[in-house]
Amino acid sequence: MTEEATRFFFDSPVQTVDTGTARLPVRRFGTNGTPLLLVHGFPLSGFTWRKVLPELAQRYSCYVPDLPGMGGSEWTDTTDFSFPGQGHTLKLLADRLGLQRYSVLAQDTGGTFARCLALEDGARIERLALINTEIPRHRPPWIPLYQFLMRVPGALPAFTVLLRSRVFLRSGMGFGGCFTDLRLIEGDFHEQVVEPLLRSAVRRDGMRRYLLGAMWEPVDALERDHARIAMPVRLIWGADDPTFPVELARRMVRQLPNAQLTEIRRQHLARRKPQTEALADR
Repeated sequence: MTEEATRFFFDSPVQTVDTGTARLPVRRFGTNGTPLLLVHGFPLSGFTWRKVLPELAQRYSCYVPDLPGMGGSEWTDTTDFSFPGQGHTLKLLADRLGLQRYSVLAQDTGGTFARCLALEDGARIERLALINTEIPRHRPPWIPLYQFLMRVPGALPAFTVLLRSRVFLRSGMGFGGCFTDLRLIEGDFHEQVVEPLLRSAVRRDGMRRYLLGAMWEPVDALERDHARIAMPVRLIWGADDPTFPVELARRMVRQLPNAQLTEIRRQHLARRKPQTEALADR
């Protein structure tokens, strides 16, 4: 049975925005309040925000894109999939959408794209909220291995076989580290995230390009560059996340001049109510 949040998400019409090197599907939710750009992570799409959007749309004008390489996006050989490149694409998206001032809510790799965006477009960004994202000098489990394997001939077909395995999907190598309740991997999440990768060679190639673009030098440089992110920043952290340990987030928050950390106990990724309340806290 389709979740109510899924219906809410897909009931919103899609606007395709051409940034010059990519075409991004964008949905808008809510028409009042500060514009809020929601930036997803890997290997997801704007769909990942479906459960928080009904509440956020009551307070913000929410813009929800699929990033290059993910979801329904289109890209070219000139698309820059690096962390700074994705950040620049987000700036071009904000330009195309006509956003004069806006806030950003981002998670996972999207949180690093958002910080690159803040370094480039900080004069327009009012607030930044980051959920369980990359940390300088830290490497998430399995990601460097996947990046290596994506360069090996035949790796994508092998990965497709793994995606058909329920055991793999529930493991730390799959989505097991993302959910406290592994049952959430089934149902609408499986239909909208896993199955498109199984069906579409284009989606799998986009995943490969996105993953290979995530090189670590810009992440480590944030140890220095965080000091230049002057807007208020809220880190919202699922304290049981094995991918981005909260102990390292407690150190990272001190690198940002105007930041606070909210820890969500017994969660891998912060869930609906803590996310929205922490974002709205002024």
